[in-house]
Amino acid sequence: MKLYQMADAVRYSRMTTSELRETFLLEGLFKPGLIECAYVDLDRTVIGSAVPTTSPLKLETYPELRADFFLERREIGILNVGGAGSVIADGTTYELSKLSCCYVGRGVKDVQFVSADAENPAYFYLLSYPAHKEFPTAMVKFEELQGLALGSSETCNQRTIYKTIFKDGIKSCQLVMGFTLLAPGSNWNTMPPHTHMRRSEVYFYFDIDPAHRVMHLMGPTDETKHLIVADKEVVVSPGWSIHAGVGTKNYTFCWGMGGENQEYTDMDAASIAELK
Repeated sequence: MKLYQMADAVRYSRMTTSELRETFLLEGLFKPGLIECAYVDLDRTVIGSAVPTTSPLKLETYPELRADFFLERREIGILNVGGAGSVIADGTTYELSKLSCCYVGRGVKDVQFVSADAENPAYFYLLSYPAHKEFPTAMVKFEELQGLALGSSETCNQRTIYKTIFKDGIKSCQLVMGFTLLAPGSNWNTMPPHTHMRRSEVYFYFDIDPAHRVMHLMGPTDETKHLIVADKEVVVSPGWSIHAGVGTKNYTFCWGMGGENQEYTDMDAASIAELK
């Protein structure tokens, strides 16, 4: 498990491109037949992937967690962004097609990932935070979600937001999770931008064509920098940083948060005119 130690806004201002990428960008996830996880010291976030092929993959604990099993003191959100697959939690099977989401709560000892077809495997994105309370395992299918339409074609940010794990959906201790689909012809997300010091946020970009990229904007509003992000890469956003992006083509991204509260609308808005 690789450890990521976040920089504060002071160190950030002096960082080179390579230092920014090494600190805030997770590359190299989603390897066939493997579970890959990284530990971020910010809110003790664990970010990972599972790509089962011919055999199930079991979510084991890691020495860094000092836990007898992965979810001894944690909860986890799981989003499938690939072929059909299943999550098996303490013997109960939850079948997840693409863009279906599963939540597994604290105390579940055995979590396994299975693909329905090894030639078209499931790609499970994993996001985990510490939990001080147990909530039941649950799932929601993509077709059951109610999307929230935002933006317009005029401002190149026409998009639909789908909330999966939140106060009025799947219940959790502190995890909030969902994803955003950009319409064809739109490429901006989270613009105008915002910050929220109460919660860190993680952006997982996917369904990016191989020849295309997303320019992820970050930093304080008066000192922004960017990361160029490819398909199935992850950006960690501290509370002091904006998190927005523009693609060379439309794409999809999963947003997830953990921290002080679960209020989706808890944002400190910034205007486009403030950006520098």
